[in-house]
Amino acid sequence: MAEKLTDKDVARIQAEIEERKVVERPRLLEAVKEARAQGDLSENFEYTAAKREKNRNESRIRYLERVLKNARIVQDHAGADEVGIEKTVRVLFEDDDSEEEYRIVTPIRCNSLENKISIESPIGKALMGHKAGEQVEVALPNGGSYALQILEITNTVDDGTDRLNSY
Repeated sequence: MAEKLTDKDVARIQAEIEERKVVERPRLLEAVKEARAQGDLSENFEYTAAKREKNRNESRIRYLERVLKNARIVQDHAGADEVGIEKTVRVLFEDDDSEEEYRIVTPIRCNSLENKISIESPIGKALMGHKAGEQVEVALPNGGSYALQILEITNTVDDGTDRLNSY
């Protein structure tokens, strides 16, 4: 399945891959060598930990390369007054009269604990392209739905601090 990424996501992934290959890989290989030199490997915790960390780094590199290989670049064509990628949206849940604020991001940067929701999430899909004052119906995977009212849309700058999700 193709991961939807922005140009900035691609640049961030490429930078992480480069960092892991050029900086982390040599450092971790050296740590494995040093731990191996300590003797008996069967009871050498440092060796096991260094090897595990080296393997974790290599797995992350492979994962990120696979994400790039299968990526689909998305552009935000939303108008200044419409919900789109990198916009922050304040919504009213009409069922319980509560308000929430969400930042719309690509799937690789979503984090529900920080109210960063994916363009692929039910709420993200429902909000995309709509304007403040509009009511949208959020379709749920089980067939149900609920209503949201868009109260406010603000532009948000992607400052590059969002963490990329792990696998």
